[in-house]
Amino acid sequence: MDAAALGLVRRARWRWPEVVLWLLAYAALLMPPGKFLILNEIAILALFALSLDLILGYAGIVSLGHAAFFGVGAYTAGLLAKHVTGDPLAGLLLGAAVATVVGFATSLLVLRGSDLTRLMVTLGVAMVLGEIANALPGLSGGADGLQGVTMGPLLGCFDFDLFGRTAYAYSLTTLFLFTLLARRIVLSPFGLSLMAIRRNPLRAGALGVPVNARLIAVYTLAAAFAGTAGALLAQTTAFVSLDVFEFHRSADVLLVLIIGGAGWLYGGIAGAVIYTLLQDGIAAFTPQYWQFWIGLLLVAFVLVGRQRLVGGLYAMLGWARRR
Repeated sequence: MDAAALGLVRRARWRWPEVVLWLLAYAALLMPPGKFLILNEIAILALFALSLDLILGYAGIVSLGHAAFFGVGAYTAGLLAKHVTGDPLAGLLLGAAVATVVGFATSLLVLRGSDLTRLMVTLGVAMVLGEIANALPGLSGGADGLQGVTMGPLLGCFDFDLFGRTAYAYSLTTLFLFTLLARRIVLSPFGLSLMAIRRNPLRAGALGVPVNARLIAVYTLAAAFAGTAGALLAQTTAFVSLDVFEFHRSADVLLVLIIGGAGWLYGGIAGAVIYTLLQDGIAAFTPQYWQFWIGLLLVAFVLVGRQRLVGGLYAMLGWARRR
């Protein structure tokens, strides 16, 4: 077995930090009520970040309009629950399916041009979809949002409670399954070809990799992941507003990846935990200026760099251990 194959096998193995992470996440279900709503928010944001990581971290496609698919999934699940059926799994599947179709239809727009062109095109797609939703108040609820979203019991047994325990278990399990799926994808020959395209698309094409087909496939797949995250938000909050298409959604998930790191599966999860807890903690401490402090911390984080911060943390832990 050559070095490349051996490295792939090692990456495919589960490591103990991963196992501990998921065990702790599920152990949180045993906590007293009070924190399940924020945990549910973290799980949804982590899935949304995972979807962006597939195109940014592995394929090198930059996007400022990833909220387009998040919003499509949210409205699809919300409309299905309001007018057809409140079955959560049906809404989740349909939200992902419609987002997949929209992702495939818009994927051709990101094949040409530079990164700047892709930024503008993806942002434009999200803005157009947001305006379409705003122009159809009879369907989307307009500025008032989509109200009357009523969810049935999960698997016919588990009602969505006010504390959010069922919602968190639902979102966490969905995140876990999609992380497993993403893991299989990025460690497959398809995933390796994406990384080759990210590093040098011309060389990858010369080696026989169908560059455009791969980019279309991963962009469509990422849209399905984002649509699933949007559907989870609609189902667990029982409300959808035009806010799901807003620019800050795309910007927030990009910041999450900057914090956690793009190009590894757990970057979105780590970033979602840090970003959400920072936002919640600072907002509780200084409600008027929480955005200022978060912005300042993010600027410092980018300037200092993740590696230096992590290295400094390890140095502090080593010093404390020696003491």
